[in-house]
Amino acid sequence: MSAVHSFHRVIISLMLVISLCWPCQVQALTIGEERLIGQKILYSVRRDLRILDDPDISQYINRLGTEVLQVVGPQYFDYRFFVVQSEQFNAFAAPAGLVFFYSGLIEAMHNEDELVSVLAHEIGHVASRHLAQRMDKGAKVGAASLLLGLAGLALGVPGLSQGLLTGSLAAGQAINLHYSREDEEQADRLSFGWMQKMRRNPEAMRGMLQTMRRITRYRVGNIPQYLLTHPNPEARLDYVESLIELDRQSPQPTPWEETDNFAFLRFRYRVLLQTTDLERLRQYCTITLAQDKDADTQRMARFGLALIEAENRRFEQALAQLAIVQGQYPHKNILKVDEAVILQRAGRIREAKNILEASVLRNPTEYYGLFQLARAEAVSGNTVRAETLFQQVAQAMPEYPQVYFELGQMEANRGRTGMSIFYLGKYYLYQGREDLAVQNLRRASKDTSIPKQIREQAKQILAELEHIKKET
Repeated sequence: MSAVHSFHRVIISLMLVISLCWPCQVQALTIGEERLIGQKILYSVRRDLRILDDPDISQYINRLGTEVLQVVGPQYFDYRFFVVQSEQFNAFAAPAGLVFFYSGLIEAMHNEDELVSVLAHEIGHVASRHLAQRMDKGAKVGAASLLLGLAGLALGVPGLSQGLLTGSLAAGQAINLHYSREDEEQADRLSFGWMQKMRRNPEAMRGMLQTMRRITRYRVGNIPQYLLTHPNPEARLDYVESLIELDRQSPQPTPWEETDNFAFLRFRYRVLLQTTDLERLRQYCTITLAQDKDADTQRMARFGLALIEAENRRFEQALAQLAIVQGQYPHKNILKVDEAVILQRAGRIREAKNILEASVLRNPTEYYGLFQLARAEAVSGNTVRAETLFQQVAQAMPEYPQVYFELGQMEANRGRTGMSIFYLGKYYLYQGREDLAVQNLRRASKDTSIPKQIREQAKQILAELEHIKKET
């Protein structure tokens, strides 16, 4: 489905829920209104884009976000960070602390500090409430215009998200959602200061802005969405370079710490495996392995090759490549989980289970390994323990859809149709398939064969969905 067709679906759904329920003209968003808009945008993104929510990917990006927030200080919102499958060079900060990174932007990054610099910049926009303040600056802007513009921004439809929301759909109103130069300077200044506190090297900010400038110069007529909403990379680069120079000349320049890029590079390859043509990725890994001068970058290119071999079901070759990487990083527990995943796909369940048991014992809060162990237990017929482990993952990551699919499948195999329908409803909910979610949750809420507590949970989810529709 094209982005434009997806956007039209968003227009219809958003207009249905807001046309009668929100005042036509509002001023600055309240915190409560901003939260509701954030919830609606999240549902729209889930419906029309694919969120990469494997536990290791989600935990990594949210761990980095938490690291930044620890130096930011108290916030109005509970921030959440997502990786979205899209070739676009884009990141999108929605109201209420929702931040989306597109795989195309992650592909352009070289190290963790670059990712942190963009992440901190987006937090700077949210913390400063730049989008909410646009409600004050552009005369009186309707909530319909704001919602439609944000949906266009999330889906990467440039014209529709750049102040062209006119006519009957937007009630003759418009909002320009690109950040001003002052907004960008404030977000860059905040990001720079937070990176100082974190001892992160601000050269990464310079590196990302140089990448943006290069893209601006060489993609004339097809400017990426990120550079439309975050304009003037040249001016931003000059500003950031002045901040770096001021720090260098200060009596006590910030002592930057060397960043371990292993986790970032592994994360990047895990993202690219799910979003990039395998042959193109293989070429990239091969060239990087042969030519890159950075030791970590070169070593982890072999990790990328291991993932590609496993994806092509060449399991022995995958394990051989991974063994070399493990020899170079002997203390990285997550590589043992990667080995177990390959073994499990190869049908070597007992070996995989042994590795996963040891891995989970070393790090019980690493939910990628816990989820894989639960799968191994389910395949082995140990359904009671598998369910316990899946429930642990669900409690820690309550919006991870695949865990509900696994639980629903187990319940179906037991002949417990009502519970299976309930879990299927939650699976569809977090997959963004709202109609199927409502259909299954309604059935579960009326099924007396399942515990009352579960029926009440289904009713509560349905009530929350209805509340979002009424209030937005």
